[in-house]
Amino acid sequence: MSRKRILVINTGGTIGMIRTEHGYAPQREAFHELLKQIPELSAPVMPEWDMVDMDPLLDSSNITVFEWNAIGERIASQYHLYDGFVVLHGTDTMAYTASALSFMLRKNNKPVILTGSQIPLCEVRNDARDNLITALLIAAGSFVHEVCLYFGGKLLRGNRAIKYSADDLIAFESPNYPVLADAGIEIRYHHAALLPPCEEGFSLQRLVNIPIGVIKVFPGIQFELFDSIMTEKLKGIVIETFGAGNIPRHADSLLPIIRKACENGTIIIVCSQCPHGTVSLGAYETSSALKEAGAISGYDITTEAAVAKLYYLFSRGLTVQEIRSKMEKSLRGEVTVF
Repeated sequence: MSRKRILVINTGGTIGMIRTEHGYAPQREAFHELLKQIPELSAPVMPEWDMVDMDPLLDSSNITVFEWNAIGERIASQYHLYDGFVVLHGTDTMAYTASALSFMLRKNNKPVILTGSQIPLCEVRNDARDNLITALLIAAGSFVHEVCLYFGGKLLRGNRAIKYSADDLIAFESPNYPVLADAGIEIRYHHAALLPPCEEGFSLQRLVNIPIGVIKVFPGIQFELFDSIMTEKLKGIVIETFGAGNIPRHADSLLPIIRKACENGTIIIVCSQCPHGTVSLGAYETSSALKEAGAISGYDITTEAAVAKLYYLFSRGLTVQEIRSKMEKSLRGEVTVF
C-alpha cells in the first residue's frame, strides 16, 4: 500500500527558530538542515511529506487575516494532491489560526493539524521533534476529518483550543470539549468526539479583514469610553463577561451602547472570562439586560473561535439576521448549544 502524502506548511514560530545575538529568530535554511538530521522523519512508518515555507516566516504574534488567507489558499490549491496537512505555527495565536481555518475550509474531509513547540528544534532539549512527528502521523491517519491542534501529547479540536500556559510543554487545553486523541505509547483516538466525514464539495472561504473588537469586563470599567467606537463601521464585538454572562449592576452606560451598536448592524456576542462553563444570558439579573439590549449568547465558545467565526460569517456576505442566527449555532463543532 502506498504511503500517505502530507504537505507541511511552515508559517514560522518557535519550532523553526535559531538562536541569534538578538534572540531567537526564524531561519529557513537552518531549520531545513535540522530536519534532515532527524532520521525518524524518513522512517518507513512515516508518510511522505513535502514542506513549503511562507514568505516571510513570522512570529505568530504578527499573524493577521492576510496570513490566514494565505494558509487557506495554500491548502486549497494543494487539496487534491495530499492526504493531509500539517501547519507549523507559533503558539501565541495558534488557537486563532486553527479556529479561522476550521471555518474557512468548508466541507473539509482531510486532517489539517496545527502544531509547533515551546522550545526550538535547534535546542538539545526540545518538544519540537515529538510534536512534528506525531502531527505527521495523525495527518496520515484515517480518523480525522477536521482542523485540529496537536501539542504536548494531546489532539484538540482547533476551534475549541486555547493557549493557557506560556511556560509548560503542554501549552493548550480544550476547556469545554473532550480531547480528540491522547498520544502516549500509542495514539488513542476518542472516536465519539471526532467530527464525522462530511459531504464532498470542499471549498475555501477567504476572509475579509473587517473591524472586530474584543472588550473584557473588569471591576470599575467605564463603558462610556467605548461609545465613540460604536459606529456602523464596527461589524462585531466579543464581550468577555464575568461568569455566565454577568456585568456590573452599575453598567447602565453599557446598555445604550449595545442598543446603538445593534441598530448599526454590529453583532454583539457574549463570552465568559471563565475557561470552563457556558454563558447563559438571563440566568442572572445582571445578564438579562445584555440580552434585552440585543446581545447574543456565545454559550461555551472560546473568544478565539468567536472572533474567527465573526470574520467568516461576515465574509460570506450574509445578512445581519443570518449572522446572528448562525452565531448561536454550531457550524464546525465550535460551540455547545443547550
